[in-house]
Amino acid sequence: MREMKDSGIEWIGEIPKDWSLKKGRYLFVQRNDRGNDENLQLLSPSQKFGVIPQSLLEDLTTQTTVKLKENTDLSTLKTVHKGDFCISLRSFQGGFEYSEYEGVVSPAYQIFYKKEDLVNTYYKYIFKDSSFISKMNSYTMSLRDGKNISYFDFGNTYLPLPTVCEQQQIADYLDTQCSEIDATAEDIQKEISLLEEYKKSVITEAVTKGLNPDAEMKDSGIKWIGKIPINWQAVNPRWLFAQRKDRAKKGMEQYTASQKYGVISQKDYMNRIGGSIVTVQKDFDILKMVCEGDFVIHMRSFQGGLEYSEHTGSISSAYVMLIPKKNTGECRYFKWLFKSASYINALQSTSNLIRDGQAMRYSNFIQIIIPYPPLDEQQQIADFLDTKCSEIDAIIADKKRQLDILAEYKKSLIYEYVTGKKEVPINE
Repeated sequence: MREMKDSGIEWIGEIPKDWSLKKGRYLFVQRNDRGNDENLQLLSPSQKFGVIPQSLLEDLTTQTTVKLKENTDLSTLKTVHKGDFCISLRSFQGGFEYSEYEGVVSPAYQIFYKKEDLVNTYYKYIFKDSSFISKMNSYTMSLRDGKNISYFDFGNTYLPLPTVCEQQQIADYLDTQCSEIDATAEDIQKEISLLEEYKKSVITEAVTKGLNPDAEMKDSGIKWIGKIPINWQAVNPRWLFAQRKDRAKKGMEQYTASQKYGVISQKDYMNRIGGSIVTVQKDFDILKMVCEGDFVIHMRSFQGGLEYSEHTGSISSAYVMLIPKKNTGECRYFKWLFKSASYINALQSTSNLIRDGQAMRYSNFIQIIIPYPPLDEQQQIADFLDTKCSEIDAIIADKKRQLDILAEYKKSLIYEYVTGKKEVPINE
């Protein structure tokens, strides 16, 4: 067992006795070069993919990046060479980014490269280590005032310095181990995606076709529904749901509607997302009342369907509350129907102006004709989906726990080897 010593640096802890420590500024040099006359490409730093071409980032994430103004002189941007590191605007969250490309980035980013004979890959792992990121995060206590991590802060941070030979050994070992972990995690994520798609298909099939595969079918006349059992109806939801227009009463607890959590108290919601609580103290009568058993149309219902409320209280006037009528039947059936992918797609078709700020309204809701099974079938379908989807959700939850375990294992693996607490096996 190798002899260890206290590094004197909290985030590093103990290191091998023959290792040394150096501040970042003695190992890396800041690059302030501006664009050159070569074929330049615009690069974008990302936590997941490192520093990559902006066009590639858009392809990989399907997200739209911030575009430069037409005729922008790329020579005014900072040059990035292969092997450079980038301090991005979100480095306090995900560490420093590594570039495998030549190109330019916004002047807002800080670029640095190795000063002496170092193994980039070893430090690439250090800069993505959770303990190092926490250390960088400590420099951003005034982040609310717009502070970002600076090269100066990094330059004053002590880093472990094994021999170049051992840096390479550690980097090679972590490359192998992390690749295996990532491959396993990717397989599990694929399984989760398949389960989620299966769940969607089970819900859609049950709420639009029923549970009897041998049932005689008829054309519903509605494109998004297709064929339905012969004893079912296709009805306008206005005959089943009325709009609640009651104002909230003073002292009522405030609720919010979300795709992820359903209708929950605003306090609970803010705690879950880590935000601050915003409550209405004056003009309380601008809030609406939501009652237990109501369905809620919220601003993002076109993305995730309607929410069911198990609570009575106040809620934003931007929401629309739906009251089931006496003839509606089993609310649990409609809970599943309004969360089915096919219904959400149909609802989406009524909100073509959403990009311009249009909110979902009762008028959108009543445009979508819905299937209406007999009450006993509504109950059977609800019972089936309650059980079946709980089983699927349990499997998904277990696989997500596996992902969490893998992520934690990967974190600990990187930390233990880049700080020398574990030695690369000789036979590896």
